[in-house]
Amino acid sequence: MKLYSHSQLSTFEQCQLKFKFKYIDKLEPDIKNTIESFLGKKVHEVLEWLYIEVSRGKIPELDEVIKNYAEFWNRDYNLDIKIIKEENSKDYYLNKGLRFLINYYTKNYPFNDNTIDIEKKIFINFDKEKDYSIIGFIDRLTYDNNSNIFEIHDYKTSSSLKSQEELDKDRQLALYSIGIKELFGKDSKVSLVWHFLDFNEKITSQRTDEELERLKEDIKKLIKKIETTHDFKPHPSILCDWCEFQSYCPVKNKRNFREKQAELNF
Repeated sequence: MKLYSHSQLSTFEQCQLKFKFKYIDKLEPDIKNTIESFLGKKVHEVLEWLYIEVSRGKIPELDEVIKNYAEFWNRDYNLDIKIIKEENSKDYYLNKGLRFLINYYTKNYPFNDNTIDIEKKIFINFDKEKDYSIIGFIDRLTYDNNSNIFEIHDYKTSSSLKSQEELDKDRQLALYSIGIKELFGKDSKVSLVWHFLDFNEKITSQRTDEELERLKEDIKKLIKKIETTHDFKPHPSILCDWCEFQSYCPVKNKRNFREKQAELNF
């Protein structure tokens, strides 16, 4: 059985050549970690720790949350982490994450929404033969006993706020809702919840069964396209500045491309 992730699917749609570099050639990236990625990981780690403590019957004080964030950050920060926007310092991002956590803590205290799982690994199957499957990780899963609704929570640390219209078409959490229905019954009610931490905003969305069936068909077509693609083309965009394979790319690094072509036997 072949496993895909939402990240793989999105990378192919973003840039087929990047997909090839990352998932087929498995090249050594030029940039192993960006400050935005590092910030997101540390915030997620703190929120995971917070809800584990809550599940044990202990609600940490805000000072404990701040202390753990600082410790996690200092423990793992290193000079190899790339700051793309050079006008911003390391401390700028450190304080940004601190603001995220303080606002989230204040808004969601005392965290009594019945969290039933954290960083839940989930598999979504698309055919009876199970030739391929989607794997994903849900940041946090809750269950409301009164409404009988599962909520898939996702933390966003990016500096862009998506609209309701965009989220109503979002694929990632919709995919995860298919997995939840496979686990808990196809008639389960599922709500999708995004926490945009930079804006202290929470936005929700739902999908009908018909929409999920259409999504399954779209994913099948996308995977078929990936598996039948032989000429992986670059797709220049604003995202190129954050790409970790710039030295291999004919668009971003034309001078070295012939040398890289020979190395990779294009």
